[in-house]
Amino acid sequence: MSTDIPALLAGTTRELTDRFDGVHPADTVAHYVTDSYVALHRTAFADPRLPELTERFAVDRLTALAPAGGADRTPSVLFICIHNAGRSQMAAALMHHYADGAVRVHSGGSQPAATVSKSAAAVLAERGLTLDDAYSKPITAEILAGVDVVVIAGGGDAVPRLPGPRYETWDLPHPPGDDLDGVRAVRDEIDTRVQALLSQLTTH
Repeated sequence: MSTDIPALLAGTTRELTDRFDGVHPADTVAHYVTDSYVALHRTAFADPRLPELTERFAVDRLTALAPAGGADRTPSVLFICIHNAGRSQMAAALMHHYADGAVRVHSGGSQPAATVSKSAAAVLAERGLTLDDAYSKPITAEILAGVDVVVIAGGGDAVPRLPGPRYETWDLPHPPGDDLDGVRAVRDEIDTRVQALLSQLTTH
């Protein structure tokens, strides 16, 4: 059965237009829904979750683009690596886990992969964490400009330096494929660094 992508995107646009009513005009919402689909389709065209992922990506981008509201000053961080498949995904999952909503967490890649690393998923599962809902996505200007901290876990040469965010470079080796012991070592180093960063972000 073929999927009617135009109809799905139109439905997503209607839903998000209502959701962001008073924040973004309808044409802005439509642009980000379409652009998010195109950006993800380049690598995740075979992923059956593509319509769902498009909506999630568009929501993240539209939220980042919205003016900061009132007293909500939740700190935010963007984890970046080349493929947004291993290091940045592990960092994002660990930050989500430890922060428990106290930090807004994003991840992205300079050259997004089609799928998230199975090895990264395996070593996180040992900690009781999952990457089942994770997906690789490109770095976007509105998220990059809207976060407090940008953590470069790999592929830093392709990351533009914008005024505003604080940039950190974590000298992490590329996870060594199917060598789970090596991937565990990278996970453990990321774990330590994530907890230290969380302490910085949540200490007032």
